[in-house]
Amino acid sequence: MAEKFSTIFIPAPVAIHHSAAFPLRTPSPSSSNIPFHNHNPTPSTPLSFSPLPALLNRTPISLPSSPPSKPKSETPDPSQKPWIEHLSLRAQFALGSLLTISTNPDTSSLNETLSFLSSYSNQGSSDALISDLLGLIQALDHHNKPLTALSVFNWARKNTPGDALLFSNGGQPLVPFIISILGRLGRLSDASSLLSSVLEHTDAVDAYTYTSLISAYSKNRKYRQALSVFQKMLRDGCKPTLLTYNVVLNVYRKLLLPWNEVMALVHTMKKDGIFPDHCTYNTLISCCTRGSLHEEASEIVKEMKSRGFTPDMVTWNALLDVYGKSHKHEEALGVLVKMEVSGVSPTLITYNSLISSYAKDGMLGEAIELKTKMQLKGIRPDVVTYTTLISGFHRAGKDRLAHEMFEEMISNGCKPNLCTYNTLVGMHGSKGRFDEMMTVFGQLKADGFEPNVVTWNTLLSVFGQKGLVSEVLGVFKEMKRAGFVPERDTYNTLIAAYSRCGCFNQAMEIYQRMVDSGISPDLSTYNTVLAALARGAHWDQAERIVSEMKERNFKSNELTYCSLLHAYANGKEMERLRALSEAIYSGQVEPHKMLVRNLVVVYSKRDMLRETKRAFSELKRRGFSPDITALNAMISVYGRRCMVSKVDELMAFMEEEGYTPSLRTYNIIIHMYRLMGRCETCEKILSEIRSNGIRPDQCSYNTVIFAYLSQERLEDASRVLSDMQASGLKPNVVTYNTFVSCYAAKSMFVEAIDLVRYMVKQGCKPNEKTFGSILAAYGREGRVSDARLFLASVTEIYPGISKSVRHGLVENLDKMSRSNIVFGNA
Repeated sequence: MAEKFSTIFIPAPVAIHHSAAFPLRTPSPSSSNIPFHNHNPTPSTPLSFSPLPALLNRTPISLPSSPPSKPKSETPDPSQKPWIEHLSLRAQFALGSLLTISTNPDTSSLNETLSFLSSYSNQGSSDALISDLLGLIQALDHHNKPLTALSVFNWARKNTPGDALLFSNGGQPLVPFIISILGRLGRLSDASSLLSSVLEHTDAVDAYTYTSLISAYSKNRKYRQALSVFQKMLRDGCKPTLLTYNVVLNVYRKLLLPWNEVMALVHTMKKDGIFPDHCTYNTLISCCTRGSLHEEASEIVKEMKSRGFTPDMVTWNALLDVYGKSHKHEEALGVLVKMEVSGVSPTLITYNSLISSYAKDGMLGEAIELKTKMQLKGIRPDVVTYTTLISGFHRAGKDRLAHEMFEEMISNGCKPNLCTYNTLVGMHGSKGRFDEMMTVFGQLKADGFEPNVVTWNTLLSVFGQKGLVSEVLGVFKEMKRAGFVPERDTYNTLIAAYSRCGCFNQAMEIYQRMVDSGISPDLSTYNTVLAALARGAHWDQAERIVSEMKERNFKSNELTYCSLLHAYANGKEMERLRALSEAIYSGQVEPHKMLVRNLVVVYSKRDMLRETKRAFSELKRRGFSPDITALNAMISVYGRRCMVSKVDELMAFMEEEGYTPSLRTYNIIIHMYRLMGRCETCEKILSEIRSNGIRPDQCSYNTVIFAYLSQERLEDASRVLSDMQASGLKPNVVTYNTFVSCYAAKSMFVEAIDLVRYMVKQGCKPNEKTFGSILAAYGREGRVSDARLFLASVTEIYPGISKSVRHGLVENLDKMSRSNIVFGNA
């Protein structure tokens, strides 16, 4: 089991708990932490929404100042009776009775208890009954009996004249309170219906009622519905309060809306004469995290202090998170020092945020030091700490250390959570170990978890990276079938997946679909689109996207510049590539580790040894530990030159530093030995890949097959092909073309053409190279007549051949006819 645990995709471990809550009560913890998952923890009690009279001026219901943070027992705690002074003696007896019956009370027992209360109260004032019923509803909810509270609400509406329950004698509102209960139970349609029922009979609905419904949607992760309620509130002429703005700002934060939209809302808020409080400032700082807006976050802290607010734990943690995600590690440590100087002791959340920022930047030594410092202060690492470190080690290519960190986590009694499982899914998927990946997916459910949006996005990303278009489509369908509505991160993942699969048009269609659904692009979306453009070598369009980002006040970050590097390299715009490289070396563009590493990669792909070595040296000069990607790039550039000693030197370095060679590492080395004609060594490395628990891909097998065929060792190549098929991999067009070319070169034209026919039957489409190798072989032998006959039969061999491919073959034949080669049959 332990060997299956490592990571690739993990959400930010820091949760800023500062969302504004509806003031009538502090909600008990949610029964589900699954994002975007509609979950009713208990059977639903139907609500009756009869027509309501016009509402009177009201004030919030009075509630206890310190509601319980944990669910109360079934019987009331005699030491805590905050409603005693508001309840009559008979109402207190009724409360005791209601607290002892089932969670979802039957009608008869409820009627018996409440009818008893009503019969005595009716002998006096009706206001007394209403007051008792209001107190009962509050007390029941306080004692973790929300369904019983709703049942009392329904009973009272049916048994008090004119919906008098909605108004106490002091004009206190009950609707926001009931909406809050319904929101906590996930019964959003009931909550919305209650507000609609009120609006049918009055336009005097106050901000507390609207805010309660906005908050209910937000707590259930229905952020766009929450904004719809806010817009309706404004259209209805109801002026938002500070609480409303705080709730909506938190929705903006959750939706990762652009900074200019966030500030536009703050400007409107101030224009209305409402100024930020502590919660507002903390939320604004957190809004800076996604766009790495550390300068803006710093300005918010200055304004906050100027208005007399002292940063608290939430403020410091939020600011530290912004600096960490902005790769400003020294500034983040400075925040830690300021916290301690101001008398605020760092918490587990504080250290997890710092560890996350270091781990994501590959600074794993510093991350481990922070973990040690945290433990010396008596703070135990939790599942977030360990999962973050496992993820960091895996991304750096240090799977052995990732495994050791997982072992430490388990030995310390720390159980995997959903984030851990998501990490494991990504790790196995990135290695092509799909059986193990699905085993973890099954274990996730067996341990009581349900896949969340991160799980699905991870699966989309894994299959996208492997170019498996049909699997991407399948996962997306399953995701929607599970009830998940695609949000920005899902669309971003799909855009990336399709572009990696070479489906550029589909990627752009997904982008357009996202925009059409009302989701505006953020920095991550732009970077995803830029990466897609880079893969297609559309450097000019990439530059236009960057210009659009500037117009919308989005700051380019390291991912933006990385995409530009690849766009220039793939588009062969070497002058632009060199100019951006010099800007990075000089510091004009901040030389983030990711940027310097990508310089190594792009120059390696262009097979530019001197420039690759310079970038790799720059990586080490700046104190950045090279990760597996940079090491593979260097091995590749040396491998193409068959510089075995240099490759061996880097492999020894990887072993000493705890790096785990990836499949790409091995494929590069196989390719090097193929160039050297060392077939047996190629096959030996193929066996080594399997023995190390990595599944060879088609590239691995194809390279070994090509190595044998290039030496006309057809029998050995056929044996490797059989091994490939036995492993579950299907030969692709490269595999078939290699054999076709070999047959044609050996004048085995019948066998070559038969193989093409077999290839078509297997659903593998021949390309121009398939037919071109046979045509070229006829040409080399001067058999131009046979070449013409073959060309005439290609449509029969492969009916799906395109006109462009056939036209290209005709042109090749014409060139052969006009060449200086003497054709025996001309």
